[in-house]
Amino acid sequence: MTKDITRFGNIPSGAGGQRLPFSPAVRAGDFVFCSGQVAMKDNGEIETGGIESQTRRTMENVKKVLALAGCELSDVVKVSVWLDDTRDFWTFNRIYTEYFGDNPPARSCVQSAMMVDCKVEIEVTAYKPI
Repeated sequence: MTKDITRFGNIPSGAGGQRLPFSPAVRAGDFVFCSGQVAMKDNGEIETGGIESQTRRTMENVKKVLALAGCELSDVVKVSVWLDDTRDFWTFNRIYTEYFGDNPPARSCVQSAMMVDCKVEIEVTAYKPI
């Protein structure tokens, strides 16, 4: 019996080029698990602005990580969201709906202090049979 686990992406870098100890995406059988994404730009800095611009940047980062494993948003079956401020919930939902439309995946959303100076973190699980 062989393990059907594949890790995608280079070890990501954070602010100042610090190496972060996780894979952006991991396929285990027909499921793809994507590490939590924040509004980090390619240079490792967090997107400036409010929840709207940070949600857009974060969702674009989610799309990039999904693409590493050959997936797209339509393959997502579960989303976990952490918001820094509960007052951002309705604005977040408006932007989120632009990405997932009328057939969204299952989702949980909680308020939490963040490990970096951002307003939102999004983690997804996709299902795409091999």
